[in-house]
Amino acid sequence: MTMSLFDVNNKNVLITGASGGLGKHITTLFAQKGANVIICARSADKLQHLKANLEQDFGINVHSFVLDVNDRQAFNQMISSLEDNGVRVDVLINNAGVSDTKSFLNYDDNDWDKIVNTNLKAPWQCSQEIAQHMIASHNKGAIINITSVLSESVNLGVSPYCASKAGLRHLTEVMAVELARFGINVNAVAPGYMVTDINKEYLMSDLGQQLLKRIPSRKFVDFEELDGALLLLASRAGKGITGVEIKVDGGHSCAPI
Repeated sequence: MTMSLFDVNNKNVLITGASGGLGKHITTLFAQKGANVIICARSADKLQHLKANLEQDFGINVHSFVLDVNDRQAFNQMISSLEDNGVRVDVLINNAGVSDTKSFLNYDDNDWDKIVNTNLKAPWQCSQEIAQHMIASHNKGAIINITSVLSESVNLGVSPYCASKAGLRHLTEVMAVELARFGINVNAVAPGYMVTDINKEYLMSDLGQQLLKRIPSRKFVDFEELDGALLLLASRAGKGITGVEIKVDGGHSCAPI
């Protein structure tokens, strides 16, 4: 039987921030497609619930780790634990992210550090650790960063988030250039506005509904609309693609202001 270009069956896929809305969707997508999923997040209860559901629904063994992606030592211990059990990561999806809504003048240093560290520093740390293990084991692989339509555009009240996602987009390009010779592809998927735990209140507000009118498709992005881009970049279909940010935003990024 010929393997599909988009086949991810038996690939070991690590998803950070797996317990949240988008992370949960990404994890379920890859489990449905036959991948061996490795999930990590800070919430032990949500993670355990997700693990139980995946194992029941798909009959798979899910590797689950409670950790903060900002803790490099904990992340590296997870990778070492996996390798001790014969599991090498083929695909890393840097999904964990946080945000807040304040005016530029009202953010303080703690706000900035929390958002930028989680959205930019942590993907750098996680990618560096995974890449080093891939190189040491001569294992070609893929790193996928979840950026945002705000990596190249602006909205009010989210200045640290915009800065962190712009930084992650550029970091994706730099990593792609430096890791290409090792057979590691690095790309990003930039969702448009999606209704998630961190922005639901805003998107359902009057301001959010005004924003909706500026999106050509006149709808917020559904989680499943990211599936094609994710499977492309995680499979051999995306073998020749690196350093690219794929926008999934209903045309929002190219719409006139």
